Amino acid sequence: MNYIEILILVLSFLVFLSLRVPIAYAIGLAGFITLVYSMPFLPSVTTMAQRMATSLDSFTLSAIPFFILAGQIMNRGGIAVRLINFAKAIVGPLPGGLAFVNIISCMLFGAISGSAVAAASAIGGFMNPMMEKDGYSKPFSAAVNITSATTGLIIPPSNVLIVYSLASGGVSIAALFIAGYVPGLLLGLALMIVAAIYSIIKKYPTDKLVSVKVFFKRFLDALPSLMLLVVVIGGIVGGIFTATEASGVAVLYTLVLGFAYKEIKFKDLSPILLETIKTSSIVLLLIATSIAMSWVMSYENIPQEISDALLGISDNPIVILILINLILLFVGIFMDMTPAVLIFTPIFLPIVTAMGMDPVHFGVIMIMNLCIGLCTPPVGSVLFVGCSVADLKIQKVIRPMLPLFLAMIAVLVLVTYFEDITLWLPRVFDLMD
Repeated sequence: MNYIEILILVLSFLVFLSLRVPIAYAIGLAGFITLVYSMPFLPSVTTMAQRMATSLDSFTLSAIPFFILAGQIMNRGGIAVRLINFAKAIVGPLPGGLAFVNIISCMLFGAISGSAVAAASAIGGFMNPMMEKDGYSKPFSAAVNITSATTGLIIPPSNVLIVYSLASGGVSIAALFIAGYVPGLLLGLALMIVAAIYSIIKKYPTDKLVSVKVFFKRFLDALPSLMLLVVVIGGIVGGIFTATEASGVAVLYTLVLGFAYKEIKFKDLSPILLETIKTSSIVLLLIATSIAMSWVMSYENIPQEISDALLGISDNPIVILILINLILLFVGIFMDMTPAVLIFTPIFLPIVTAMGMDPVHFGVIMIMNLCIGLCTPPVGSVLFVGCSVADLKIQKVIRPMLPLFLAMIAVLVLVTYFEDITLWLPRVFDLMD
């Protein structure tokens, strides 16, 4: 095994990170330095530029800015309040009711917006003061909000699943979207069980049971928002439009909804579009540099060497999956989700497919691993946003978050070793190859 290229790549990347170079630049520069070791300077520059440019020449990728725009519109469109009120009507009277409301609201808003950060910000901004007022501890409220916000990256529509489809060489986006439902709901259920146990031990109060009239009013208020999932996913599964076209439909639907709710005015469109451009630019630059680095790794034969090294440790699929999960959990702690998916999918996907694992199944496993990383320091974006919204230091939130982490890992283990949890729905809808 040739360790020189791997050492150059890893060490240069770590040096740039330690110097606080933005992640997109750190990835691109590390790939470029590794390439310079193998070929002359000018061809290296040309090759990196070509790879970055051609990586964005994809019709599928145009879905990402549109889904980001839809998420920005939702974030300002009064959807969060309506989802919280509806969730409160369903589970408020149960033990740990407000914690359940937090989890369900994050699942719904995260799924609709496709953003864990947006869910943590929008739902946390409403739920943290509400839970604190009812006697819940502030760190526990923040911990519930942070961990449950990540479920929206598994439950479709999810930008990260689109990125995985690109990195994997064209795995069906429709199959990935449908495959995320059961694992995402299972993850939410596991978090609710932990929250219920914690609330019973701490004797947190419950909400009053609402009347049937109030329940239906809140349901009707939330129904137009919830219908977005039906329109987008139903259209994709029914073959009415592709995932990319669905992103445009999502923008149009949320825009009409925002104006109908009277939460968005024409003057709000300029800041919404500006924020969308900023976010999309960051994501697309990450994609460009990550794909360029992935090409450099393939050129240096690094994925094959890592694959051989892993298979040299053991040929037992269970052992290999444990090792891959541990590596991805570790990677998620130090790297943002998009570059991690783009860099490590070409490395691990050939290994698991050689063992007989379906690429759709592995995609969900990878995203679940990296979701846990979003809740952990030092790079956990959702952790930082959740703590900022709750006005808490990170160390205050870690302790109540530990049992929630364990629940997330338990669901990850179940999803890893029982493929029907992931693949049952895609098979029902005949979306598997």
